[in-house]
Amino acid sequence: MGYQSVFRRYEKKYLVTQEQYDRLAKVFAPRMERDRFSESTISNIYYDTPDFRLIRRSLDRPVYKEKLRLRTYRTPHADTEAFVEIKKKYDHVVYKRRIGMNYQQAVDYLDGAPAPEESQISREIDWFCRFYEGLQPAMCIFYDRLAVFDREQPDLRVTFDSGIRWRTDDLDLAHGTRGRLLLDPSMCLMEIKIPGAAPLWLARALSDAGVFPSRFSKYGAAYQTMQREEKTIRFNEKGEIYCA
Repeated sequence: MGYQSVFRRYEKKYLVTQEQYDRLAKVFAPRMERDRFSESTISNIYYDTPDFRLIRRSLDRPVYKEKLRLRTYRTPHADTEAFVEIKKKYDHVVYKRRIGMNYQQAVDYLDGAPAPEESQISREIDWFCRFYEGLQPAMCIFYDRLAVFDREQPDLRVTFDSGIRWRTDDLDLAHGTRGRLLLDPSMCLMEIKIPGAAPLWLARALSDAGVFPSRFSKYGAAYQTMQREEKTIRFNEKGEIYCA
C-alpha cells in the first residue's frame, strides 16, 4: 500500500476576506514556510449512505462524528497517488487515518474490492464500510489550497482554501474539477491545524485582523445548499418541473 498516516490534532476554521488574508499574510511571511503540497488543487469524493446519513449526523454537531473520503492532489489518472481517509472528530479533537494507493485501486477498494495491502488502517476502513451499509460516492468537492507551516513549530499548519466548488453528478475525480462555487470568490476558508493550543503570536494576529472561528464545513455547506434547492422544485399543471 506504500503510505499510511495517522493525525491527531485540533483544527479551527475561519472564513476570511481578501483584506483579512492580506493582513495575515504579512504576519505569516517571516515565520511560515510552504509545505510539500504548498499550492495544489485538492480533489475529493465524499462517500455517504443513500440517505446522506453521515453528513446529516455531522450537521447535528454530535460529540463524535466521522467521514470517509477519497483524495488526490491533482486531477488523477489511474496510477496517480490517491488517499483513502477516515476523518473523525471527538470532543473538538480531529483524528485522521489514511492509506495511500493509486487512484484506480482506491476507487475499486471503496467499491468493495480488497485493500491492495492489509493493515490496521485498512481494517478500520473495512469496518467503516460494513457498518455504514450502502456507502457510495455522494459528492465531489474541489478547492485550490495554499499550505504553510511554522518554522519554529512545524506541527502548526495553516491552509487557505479558495475556489471551493462541488458537484453531485459525474462522481469521478478523473473527469476534472468542474463544479459550482460554494463561497463568494472574494472569500476563502482558512484552517489552523495544531496538536495543542495556538501560540500567542498567532492569537494576536487573528485578533488584529478581526478573524473569528467559523463552524463552516465544505461538505455540510454544499449538502445544505443541495437540500434548499431540492425543496424549491415544484410541478406545474402539465407535470413539468419548475423552480419556485
